Formats: sequence, C-alpha cells, structure tokens
Amino acid sequence: MNLPNHGANPLRLYSQSGIEPPENFLDFSENIHPFGPPPFIKENWSEFFSLLNAYPDTHAEPFRTAAAAYHQIEKDQIAAANGAAEIFTWLARRYRGKRVILLEPAFSEYRQTLEAENAVISEIQLSSKSDWQVNMDAVKAELDNSAAVYICNPHNPTGILLTVEKLKEIADSCCAAGCELVIDEAFIDFIGEEASFTEYLSSYSQVIIVRSMTKMYAIAGLRLGYVMAAPQTISELTEGAAHWNVNALSATIGAGCFPLEDYRKTIRLAANKERTKMIQFFTEKNCRFSDSQANFLSFSLPEGKNADLFFEDMLKKGIVLRHTYSFKGMDGCWFRIGMKSDTAMGRLREEVSVWLAQS
Repeated sequence: MNLPNHGANPLRLYSQSGIEPPENFLDFSENIHPFGPPPFIKENWSEFFSLLNAYPDTHAEPFRTAAAAYHQIEKDQIAAANGAAEIFTWLARRYRGKRVILLEPAFSEYRQTLEAENAVISEIQLSSKSDWQVNMDAVKAELDNSAAVYICNPHNPTGILLTVEKLKEIADSCCAAGCELVIDEAFIDFIGEEASFTEYLSSYSQVIIVRSMTKMYAIAGLRLGYVMAAPQTISELTEGAAHWNVNALSATIGAGCFPLEDYRKTIRLAANKERTKMIQFFTEKNCRFSDSQANFLSFSLPEGKNADLFFEDMLKKGIVLRHTYSFKGMDGCWFRIGMKSDTAMGRLREEVSVWLAQS
C-alpha cells in the first residue's frame, strides 16, 4: 500500500490506499486537538482584515516580542518561521555535509531535510522491548565527531517525555563533545512549561529549541513556529531566511495566543482524560501502548493480529489512524492516535473492540 509520510490530509491517504472514503470519517492521524482555535481569533476576525494590504514585519512582530516575553528570554534569542518545518530546513543547512544523530523512530522531516543537505545521519534505534526509552549511554557514545543530535521531547510518535534532568545530562555531554543539541518541543505545551528546557537555554550555548504554535492552538493553516537559541546561533540560522517568511496574520494571532493559560489548561485536561481512558481500554484488550505524556499515544495489536488488515479495515469503517511505516523501528506494526473529542474516542474504542472480537 502506498502511504503518505505524514498524518492529516485523510483524503490523500484514502486515495493512495485505493480505498473509497466513507461519507463521514474521523481523523486520528493528526495531533490537532478538537476544541478549535482560541475564540479571540473568530471574535476579532474583521479587525485582522486590515493586515492584508501591507507587508508584514520582517522580524515577525508582534509575535517575536510576545514569545520572548512569554519565555522570559531576549528577543535576539528567538526567531519565528513559517512553521517548525521551515526551521528544520535552516538547521539542515547548518549541518550540511556533517554528521547528525537521530533517535529513531523520529519525525520524518528531520531525515528528509538533512538528507537534502547531504548530512551524514547516524541512528540510535529506540525499541519497544525497552518501552521506547532513551539509552543515555548510547547517546553519549555517539556525540564525538557529530555536529548535532536531534531529540524530540515529548517524543513523536510515542509521546514519552525525557525529564529536564536527563536533558541537562545530555546537554552537558554535548558541550564536552562540541556537539549541538536540537530539542524539538512541538508538543511540550500539552504538558506545560515546567517540562521545557527553555529555562536553561542561556546556560547552554549549544542548545537549540524548536517550538510549534500549530498543535496547542489549532492554527495549522497559519503555519507558525519559532526557534530559541544563543543570539549568535539565531543570527546564523536566519542568515539565509526569506524576507517576510511569517505573514502578518500569523504574527498577530500568534502573539495573542501566549496569554491564554486557561485555554491551555482546558486542552491539557481534556487530552489527559482521553489518554487515560485509551490506556485503560488498551490494557483491557491486551494491546501494547506507549507511556505517553502528550495528546497522542502509540499502540500495537495483541499478538497474532494482522496490523495491515486492521489499518485497512479501520479506514473502511471511517477510522483514520496514523500508520508507522515511516517511523523506523515501528514498521507498520504500531499505530499513533491523536486525542479527539469524547464522542470520537468512544467511536474509536467501539470499532477497535468489534474488530478485535471478529478477527
């Protein structure tokens, strides 16, 4: 089956799978929460119209100032981009022809952008046998003669979180080896800033933190991400960036998202509640699952069940899961699901229960 490398865009998945999409389907393959964007966007939409007839600020203001204030860092420690994906193209250019360590399974954009710049990729394979936990000694052993190591925290696709203490241990080892540490915190908002490494950014000049506004604020269509690092690193990363890479709508709306702590709390509580129910369900059904702390988790079927048949049958039932053929070490035997509404999650459990009983 010809499958896309990303979640979302279910119609493309149906087309590439050769399966006729049902009239109604539920997409669990992407990790956007079900509550929609913050209400202030719709309430003030008419006011945003005036932003369309002028060029945006070249430094993505007012977003850059708002982000710096939120994280209590200086503005020269931050740069905004057209989604986190653009930042990974900047990083790949930085590591052109150099050795970079990836912890697999990993977000496919890491490898795709690095390979486009002829970086030499060294893999550290995480394993379901150790519950996808990071082997700290294995990471440290690879750091010499490497330009960077990429770590997604919480990890995509498992949702497993590395503690700040473990990240500091890795950062110290990177410093000793002359290696940069790239921390992708795209899903850290679903845990809280206490889990972020940002507080220690100024103490580690070789650490680069990538953040996304897409997931927590449900604004994937606006494309907005940002990177935090030492001022010199920010300057080097953005040296070849396009002018006006962040549009005025994104910069203005993004700036308005940072004060919304009540909104974030609502999303976190809902995601945690649904994830807890799914973990209980998978336990009862003898499915394996990842120890996720994010708004998604990965699972595998009980021994002897056909994963490919399950995936296809779920598609026919209107249940779109994230396949894992593009995640090294999962190889289609695992599935990732984003936490959606209570009704949607109940439908998912119902369809999985029926399939497991009949197969």
